[in-house]
Amino acid sequence: MACAQIRLKLLPSIHTFFNKLVHVKVEGVAPHKSVELRSKVVDDRGMVFKASAFYRADENGSVDVCSAPSLGGSYTGVEPMGLFWSLAPEILHNKFTKKNVLSPTLVEIQAVNGETGEVLVSETNERRYMMEGMKRIPVQEGRIRGVLFIPPGKGPFPGIMDLYTFGGGLSEPRASLLANEGYVVLALAYYGYQDLPKKPKMLDLEYFEEAVKYLRDHPEVKGPGIGLISISYSGGLAMAMSSFLPGITATVCINGCIGNTVLPLRYKDIVIPPLPPDTANVTFTDSGLVDIRDALPDPSSEESKASIFPIERASCRFLFAASEDDHNWNSVTSAKHAAAVLRDHGNQAFDVVTYPKAGHFLEVPHMPFCPSGFHAAVGTNVVFGGEPKAHSEAQLDLWGKVQEFFRTYLGNKSNIAAYPDNNNNKIEI
Repeated sequence: MACAQIRLKLLPSIHTFFNKLVHVKVEGVAPHKSVELRSKVVDDRGMVFKASAFYRADENGSVDVCSAPSLGGSYTGVEPMGLFWSLAPEILHNKFTKKNVLSPTLVEIQAVNGETGEVLVSETNERRYMMEGMKRIPVQEGRIRGVLFIPPGKGPFPGIMDLYTFGGGLSEPRASLLANEGYVVLALAYYGYQDLPKKPKMLDLEYFEEAVKYLRDHPEVKGPGIGLISISYSGGLAMAMSSFLPGITATVCINGCIGNTVLPLRYKDIVIPPLPPDTANVTFTDSGLVDIRDALPDPSSEESKASIFPIERASCRFLFAASEDDHNWNSVTSAKHAAAVLRDHGNQAFDVVTYPKAGHFLEVPHMPFCPSGFHAAVGTNVVFGGEPKAHSEAQLDLWGKVQEFFRTYLGNKSNIAAYPDNNNNKIEI
């Protein structure tokens, strides 16, 4: 509710896509008065995330978050999307979860009197995932389970398969937002979803081969090949798929591991064992969180040899993205090792981008930062690394690079321009 003439504006509209900027402005407060801005969101599990920042109104009684600095709170300085990426869980070690993208994520924004705590005005930003006319189709085709997103307009479109983290289930936000850019995107589940095994003893690469064939053969997908986008555990799956399976043209690996992990991976008569973790290298943070960054052996070591994916067999283009402060494992070492193997085999079809001070979960732009959480393979809460501001900048920058990568090597029907580079990353070609 508004007090007198005080207005809270969310521009260009209260309805925006999740990955787009929202321009927050407050007008009509007393000149030079303290104003606290608060944000709050409840995720699909009922977990509450909050952020706040203190501002000083200008001589006209306005606060423009795109130009005014926060003087304290969840972040400081000029941060146009700070009220979104700095959202933190009320209960520690929880990651923001969005299970179904048919409904928007609702972020409540409040302007509060910085001296009395009185709520002056509030508004709700509806952060959507699917553009009008998008088709969301549950997939149950043979063994394949997932959700297919088909953009509006005249196809066929380039196809992308979206693989998410270890932990089971299905994640739709990135797939739907990618589909908005002019792609048919299959968000593929691979365990712990519907009738898929809940606790598999081994993963079968032939399941993923069936999914590649399904996507390539879909009448709305143009060929000849498809793209892959992956993160964390699925980064290894994407490398394995690119190494063994035909029909893959462009692969994005975000904070993946060059070696197989956790579960044996089988393809026909080949079984790739997981890297043997060394519990002696597991440490603890000052707050008691488990730190597994150095638990896996170096990919170039003799003990790792049997578990390393034969990436030299791949014929696709790669984009390896790695966070320098990733504490799930050493993503930079893996990315550089993968690049070295390709280079040693005369293959220059790759890019490596690294992000200082970013943590493990490089998600879509403006996703709340997740510094720690439950790790399905470890069975307890672990530290994932990163600093909130640097991590947010990395997410925004990487999203632009992913768009450019797929436009270049898959092509699409979108004329949406790439996000600008924030110049804080390192690129190796």
